[in-house]
Amino acid sequence: MFWRSVVAVTGVAAIVLALNKILNLGFLVGHTLLDNAYLYLLCALLIGTVFLFLPATARARRDAVPWYDALLYTLSLCVFGYFAFNAHRILQEAWEFMAPTEAVWVAAVGWLLLLEATRRAGGTAVFVVVALVSLYPVFAADMPGPIAGLPQPFPTTAAYHFASSESVLGIPTRAFGELVIGFVMFGAVLQYTGAATFFNNIAFALFGVVRGGPAKVSIFASGLMGSVSGSVVSNVLTTGVVTIPAMKRTGFSPAYAGGVEACASTGGVLMPPIMGATAFVMAAFLGVPYTTVVMAALVPSLLFYFGLFVQIDGYAARKGLRGLPRAELPSIARTVAEGWQYIFVFVLLVWMLLVLQQEALAPFYATALLLVINQAWARHRLSWRRLGLLIEGVSRSLAELAALLAGVGLIIGALSVTGLAGTLANDLVYLAGNNIYVLLVMGALTSFIFGMGMTITACYIFLAIVLAPPLVAAGFDPVAVHLFMMYWGMVSFITPPVALASFVAAGIAGAAPLQVGLQSMRLGSTMYFVPFFFVLNPALILRGEPLDIVVVVATAVLGIGLVASALEGYLVGFGRLGAGAAGWVSRGLLLAAGLSMALPGGGELGLSHLQLSLAGVGLAVVALAWAWATRSRTGATG
Repeated sequence: MFWRSVVAVTGVAAIVLALNKILNLGFLVGHTLLDNAYLYLLCALLIGTVFLFLPATARARRDAVPWYDALLYTLSLCVFGYFAFNAHRILQEAWEFMAPTEAVWVAAVGWLLLLEATRRAGGTAVFVVVALVSLYPVFAADMPGPIAGLPQPFPTTAAYHFASSESVLGIPTRAFGELVIGFVMFGAVLQYTGAATFFNNIAFALFGVVRGGPAKVSIFASGLMGSVSGSVVSNVLTTGVVTIPAMKRTGFSPAYAGGVEACASTGGVLMPPIMGATAFVMAAFLGVPYTTVVMAALVPSLLFYFGLFVQIDGYAARKGLRGLPRAELPSIARTVAEGWQYIFVFVLLVWMLLVLQQEALAPFYATALLLVINQAWARHRLSWRRLGLLIEGVSRSLAELAALLAGVGLIIGALSVTGLAGTLANDLVYLAGNNIYVLLVMGALTSFIFGMGMTITACYIFLAIVLAPPLVAAGFDPVAVHLFMMYWGMVSFITPPVALASFVAAGIAGAAPLQVGLQSMRLGSTMYFVPFFFVLNPALILRGEPLDIVVVVATAVLGIGLVASALEGYLVGFGRLGAGAAGWVSRGLLLAAGLSMALPGGGELGLSHLQLSLAGVGLAVVALAWAWATRSRTGATG
């Protein structure tokens, strides 16, 4: 109980510290808190608490905090407290390269502590990557040509990691302290109030009764929750326990139901306005307003969900599946009457984000309004016990992300101090032979591989350092490049052999994990090719001339609709696309038609957008004519 209280208190202290900094409340009268001192204090409060609630091994008991975890917590508090106390000296005396011996030893201890915190918060794969890369400066001179760098002795490396503004206190930690902390708090509070229940019930009330209703509910509920929480797995576990059984009850196969939820939850992290934590880190890397990232991500994320929706509808139509009985669904009128007040929270959040452009302040005001509204209505009012659980849950979420981001910052520091970040970009361009398509495929595969072992935020940060520069140097739009890496980093959540979202959904659905993974790949197919499209033509991310944007987006919508229909074998307004070999021919032609319409023209393709669109129309006509001529008359339409 004592250590749980410590976790809760340190989380509250971190939020108060952030409020003091972001809102300039002046709690520390007569003292100016330097930026590095603020971040050191934030790390001191949060990172060590990971040892108090995340066990060292999966088999370790967590009914009490073992002595060694209490020791690790205390050491972590002391290490970051030491650097916070010396924040002014660090800047004045350039400790990143000329640190006193005492600071070097403290940094070395902090390095080990942070690696262990990263392992517990992010998993073994993240730990291995971070540990090896963070040690890279010591052995940089011994690496093969393309990845050789300027070597640094161990003491300098340790000091640089903790004293510079490029490593532990690099972009990830700065983004956390200035932007992300508020949204993590908001997402955690949302889970403990009636707002989450309200939006889930709204989804069931609106879509539960239509054909394939529970699956369409999954799109709405998981898209909303994933955008706020930023965690694919927790999204599957939160919404999937409701939507997957409902899908199975109405006739969806277990593997298909699991695939729908895996895709819907994965897409939530790509959905504005919040997009988990990654959007804010992306804005920091790009040096652009957060609204620029949100607007760019809007159309691709909607295309992803549109493709998923069309496939679900086609599956339900082919199988003759109905929605849930109206009697079992929450009433729209009653749901709205019981929770209409929560809508104001999201109105306030979106207004502050997009209109006032107050990204740092928005989640704090939204959280305050959410708590006031929740307590004003007795139905979901927090008791003292639930309030304690809420505070503890918020603190845990903050601590895990703080440890992960600070740990990933070690990668940035290692590449920065050796100069590899710049030279590696040139090497990748050289290996691609200046062929932009080869470079894009290399970038996609790299993003996919790193996405298999990391959280999306950690994966994105690494790729933004290593992969973004060569792609931008090749002439691609910077915002499109960063979104491209984020999308292909997310692909691993629904693609075997890892497919974490699919495998978690498989456990809920009671289906074979590989089957769910394969269904997820088909259902989430838009995620594989749309990133290539918006990198080749940024009009798809609303960057360019207005007329070009309208044309490219319109043809992309039609193209994605045809692709999804081809994959499912059913086109709305036409019916089934046939069976057997003849059916596969019509579906293949329709798939080619959809890709032609969605693919932006120009560049090295040698075809204009108009030519590709006309080709798509022609292929679609041929596909439908073939399907009409060959399909069986009995049961052919629907």
